[in-house]
Amino acid sequence: MAPSLPNNPSLERFRRDARRLQRAVRDSDSEALALVSRLHPAGTPADPAAFALTAAQHVVAREVGFSSWLRLQAYLRTAEQLRRDPTVTVDDDPVARFLSLACLTYSQGDGPDRWAAADQILRANPELPARSLYAAAAVGDVDAVRRHLDNHPRGATEQGGPFGWTALFHLAASRVPQRDPVGTARLLIDAGADPNAGYLWLGLPTPFTVLTLCFGEGEAGPGRQPRHPVGDDLAAELIHRGADPNDAQTLYNRMFSRDDVHLRILLPAGLGRGDGGPWHRRLGEALETPDEMVQRQVDWARDHGFTKRLELLASYGFTTGRPASSPSPWRANPSEPPIASAGTPAGVRALAAAGGDLDADVGGHTMLHHAAWIGDVELVEALLECGANPDVRDAAHGATPLGWAEHGHAQATAETLRVRRRT
Repeated sequence: MAPSLPNNPSLERFRRDARRLQRAVRDSDSEALALVSRLHPAGTPADPAAFALTAAQHVVAREVGFSSWLRLQAYLRTAEQLRRDPTVTVDDDPVARFLSLACLTYSQGDGPDRWAAADQILRANPELPARSLYAAAAVGDVDAVRRHLDNHPRGATEQGGPFGWTALFHLAASRVPQRDPVGTARLLIDAGADPNAGYLWLGLPTPFTVLTLCFGEGEAGPGRQPRHPVGDDLAAELIHRGADPNDAQTLYNRMFSRDDVHLRILLPAGLGRGDGGPWHRRLGEALETPDEMVQRQVDWARDHGFTKRLELLASYGFTTGRPASSPSPWRANPSEPPIASAGTPAGVRALAAAGGDLDADVGGHTMLHHAAWIGDVELVEALLECGANPDVRDAAHGATPLGWAEHGHAQATAETLRVRRRT
């Protein structure tokens, strides 16, 4: 199981946590004793007043998902080198400003407005690709990239720009118009660029790799964090040139919708098999194994009614997730209402025919909110056709599904809901 860490984790923070736990146990605090009983191999200490700091450190490490304090320390040392913060505000240098706005950062600011602002900077400063290898890569300018590499052959292996990314990473992360992204990627890889390049977002243990940025999407939805326009072709080229297909962040980002194109690229390339590649060697137990990554996909597909995804995974031999408590192989998570497992148009229609509640609360919103956010027109249409309420509001923001679609820049589902409102 992947560890659960705070943003920008530090060794000093966990040292403080261990000292606090030691003091609490020595004071016979009931919650602290229960934590130690659950997580320390020796169980509840016979003499709480003698509880050692090393024992507290072990419990602290286990609580966040590591097998020992030494393993947690090793991860934090590695993370310190690989951590990047693409959410920071950059200075007014045109190159840095352009790159920060042109690329997906997986921060709250992602979206079309940023890319439009980047395009304005580029129009006002058309010399940027000639000034910067990273800017040339971001616009997929093969000729400009070649000139940079002719002048500085090691450029393809170096990190730079406002976030300390490689040129190849900038190319995959960019969402401004590009001239020849696949040709540019080939040129960079020929010059030594690492197809497995990436970083740890705010020090968290699931790496964002070049593949991750090709496939795009995530919690902010495909309108704000879209796929690269030729991401499938780029991903295929990267895999052909050595990128490991066991990309945990891609699997997470793309699991919310029922589209399986990414899996149809990754599974034949070895997803779920092998040793996890260079990132697993760097991070060890902090990163799920390939098999665990795919088990999580089986769980999600089963709990959300993605039967075609289950069939696809099964065709590659992946049928086992967590133990099912129901005889049905496609069971829903029993803690959620039935609509949570009806994530397809067919599932919605079947639930409606059985008299199920299409407007049931799923984590503070409805399935129609979710479908609108992820831009699934067919799912929105099926929900509306079966009687889902388009005026229902979510618990956190008081917004309708149309409001979600508009905020998420999901233009197609927004228009579907507007048409329904007009009629």
